[in-house]
Amino acid sequence: MKFKLIKSNSIVMSLNVKPIGDRILIEAAPAETKTASGIYIPETAQEKPQRGTVVAVGPGRYADTTGALIPITVKPGDKVLYGKFAGQEFTLEGKDYLIMRESDIYVVL
Repeated sequence: MKFKLIKSNSIVMSLNVKPIGDRILIEAAPAETKTASGIYIPETAQEKPQRGTVVAVGPGRYADTTGALIPITVKPGDKVLYGKFAGQEFTLEGKDYLIMRESDIYVVL
């Protein structure tokens, strides 16, 4: 399955990625480089972002008792908040992504 990503600077990029089960592929938002008062934060002191955009989703998970497929509630393009140490980081085609389970997502914005 081919997913198209549309970035804010109007660059279109395609990924051939399909997460398995209830896993979700997320592109993390960039870390804050400046505080509200205007002080620049060095890279070594920046916190890991806890928000991102859903890029791709798997089909869902199967219920333990009935075996029925439980579909994933988020969809590509949703902005989400997730736990600070949630997911597994990896690089694909030069971009950093996170893959995590649906239960690691706290809020859809």
